Amino acid sequence: MACSFTAQAQNTVKLLKIDPPNWWAAMPKPMLLVEGEHLDGAHFRLSDPSLHLERTTISPNGHWAELWLVSSPAKPETITIAVDGPNGKATSTYRFDERRPSRSGFAGFSSKDVMYLIMTDRFADGDPSNNGSNYDPAKPRAWHGGDLRGITQHLDYLQQLGITTVWITPVYQNHEAQSYHGYGATDMYSVDEHFGSLDDLKALSSELHQRGMKLVLDTVPNHVGPSHVWVNDSPEPDWFHGSKADHRLAQGDFKPLTDPHAPWLTQRDVTQGWFANVLPDLNQENATVAQYLTQNAMWWIEQAGLDGLRIDTFPYVSREFWRSYHRQIHALYPRLTTVGEVFNGDATITSAFAGGVTRNGVDTGLDTPFDFPTYFALRDVFLHGAAMTKLTDVLRLDALYPHPERLVPFLGNHDTARFMGEPGATSTKLKLAFAVLLTMRGMPQLYSGDEIAMPGGNDPDNRRDFPGGFPNNIGVNASGAFDSATRSAPQEEMHHWVAGLLDLRRSHPSLQSGEEQVLQADDTVLVYARGQELQSGCMQDGKHQRTLVAVNNGAHVQTIKLAITNTALENCHEAKLLLGTDPSAKFNDDSFLLTLQPNDVAVLDTE
Repeated sequence: MACSFTAQAQNTVKLLKIDPPNWWAAMPKPMLLVEGEHLDGAHFRLSDPSLHLERTTISPNGHWAELWLVSSPAKPETITIAVDGPNGKATSTYRFDERRPSRSGFAGFSSKDVMYLIMTDRFADGDPSNNGSNYDPAKPRAWHGGDLRGITQHLDYLQQLGITTVWITPVYQNHEAQSYHGYGATDMYSVDEHFGSLDDLKALSSELHQRGMKLVLDTVPNHVGPSHVWVNDSPEPDWFHGSKADHRLAQGDFKPLTDPHAPWLTQRDVTQGWFANVLPDLNQENATVAQYLTQNAMWWIEQAGLDGLRIDTFPYVSREFWRSYHRQIHALYPRLTTVGEVFNGDATITSAFAGGVTRNGVDTGLDTPFDFPTYFALRDVFLHGAAMTKLTDVLRLDALYPHPERLVPFLGNHDTARFMGEPGATSTKLKLAFAVLLTMRGMPQLYSGDEIAMPGGNDPDNRRDFPGGFPNNIGVNASGAFDSATRSAPQEEMHHWVAGLLDLRRSHPSLQSGEEQVLQADDTVLVYARGQELQSGCMQDGKHQRTLVAVNNGAHVQTIKLAITNTALENCHEAKLLLGTDPSAKFNDDSFLLTLQPNDVAVLDTE
């Protein structure tokens, strides 16, 4: 245990909990939030005379004490925190550990990676003994038994598929009957018992790193759950925006935050409203709250050797907080990367929250937002018959991002209906969508189950258990999708397609980090090239690979003639099919001719 508490029997003063439960030597100075009883009027002191308190703030009701240390020790040590006051005495030990070596994590992710989203409770049950209370796999909003060990046990499946980076939903303690998802924290420094333990998280991280893979953890600095102890007993009066009895409803229109002419009236309920009118909104303008949340992120990063953070509800928190948050985290972990949820289809809005953008105020420091505009465009094109130009209109707005190559495009996540759950969805259209997703710029993100064409409507139907991950459950998990021998024919067909695309991506640097040049886009056809220095055309030096992607989303054969002068294909003479149906491709002196079958794709190497 990082902390242990003692008190004399006749005393009424108690030390119940310290956040964070431990810290590290040679780390930024911490603020310790002490939860206790009868702390009012007390004096705190530390056993190490070289460590002293910069200031101490105690809540009027004596339940909370904020201990601001002047520094962390240079070397690991265990100290004693002593409290002495009118209500008695108590002590607690506190540990400053040795930091992780940099080689054990903190690597960050990039466009060379492929991210796979796992909702922990719905992926695999690796330890049925932790299923505990509120476990009922028959109820879509109850806990279903998925845990951290279940993920670790199926890393072979992910690695063989071609995944390099695993994003897991929050592991915070969520002591509520329907908080299986992890977004309603009741303790931000504890792994929920349903998911396992902190050691299980560390084991998952270690196993991933041994395989050369990466771990991204979901973090939620915007809010906590309604059952958190703070809701009825806050350390400070303005710990939240509003209170349980009197608060605003969060609104999800981010446009006012990007409008220099918008009044505070239209912006207030984005950053200060309670999400879904239920989740208490933390007040990051309070310096203690800001410190608590920033060092909470550091604690999880250091404990688990995280490579990145996925940040929930990003626009709902002020830009000033994000600037400070990222400055501190990037100073400590310069390679670690962050990706933020900005759930909006307008690139002029989404780009406003990317790091390096100051047109709407201070720089947030965010490494990248998720590419929601591309998500909506891909859905419109391949599910609703929109023109291919809908997608290129979004790509054109890449100019709004300082680093469009960092964007994270995707076809779906745990907050959207499954692609195969949408009206009119077919496996053919999903294949085409995957072909674009896994060959376009940025780092693609897959939602667990999409690679086997899982169906599912809106929440909670989009969060069905992964087939084969829950052997004790009945019905939906009768066949296992982790093994090709037990996949259904449709599951195997999609899995094979996705694995083939990821293998192609892994073997072609042009598809990982190359530039992208659109050569043709109309109602049904999209053709683009990936590679370096595309403006110079083909070069016969073997160093400038050109990969051509051609997609026909229509019901008729398309014969396409591309003018290649002053394009990425200039001076190219040969085309080799890598994936898809042979499109009868042929170079002439100043053009490239290819024929695409209906609802078909071709990926080619050109030289």
